[in-house]
Amino acid sequence: MTQDWLIQAETICLRCGGHCCHEARPPVSEHCYHRLLAGGVPEKVFERKGYRYIRTREDGACTFREGGRCGIHTIKPETCRAGPFTFDVSGDVIGIFLKFEEICPVVRLYRENPEAYEQQYALAVKSITHLVSNLTDEELEAVCRIDEPQTEKVAEIPRIYSPHHDHRH
Repeated sequence: MTQDWLIQAETICLRCGGHCCHEARPPVSEHCYHRLLAGGVPEKVFERKGYRYIRTREDGACTFREGGRCGIHTIKPETCRAGPFTFDVSGDVIGIFLKFEEICPVVRLYRENPEAYEQQYALAVKSITHLVSNLTDEELEAVCRIDEPQTEKVAEIPRIYSPHHDHRH
């Protein structure tokens, strides 16, 4: 990704208004929870209903959204790192989905730049497989009950993923 591409992406993110940060409630694995606490995130921002997640403010925005940016960007949860990719799990298969451009306007840039797409896809797969392997079956079940209709499946990967075997559609 070039510096120009990154500036374009950041500009689009700032203009978007944070669709990805609204009512998101990203799952936080035990590993991520301890990483966030060690990074200074207060315990009071977490909630648990089926799985542990970061609370939202009264307006629905993520607790950490500040001035159009993520206040914990360098230590944010796995699903936030994976964006605009998301996932679903069925048995031993993880479905990887890409959000529609209406949800994440940066998707257009990814589609126009295959190198940027590949880099984010690789980061998403790494983040998602880490999250999936660090959630209990009950937590994973609760996360997968969340409906995300404005997405398209772009890959299926084994739950235990080897980056040497790509399983995209």
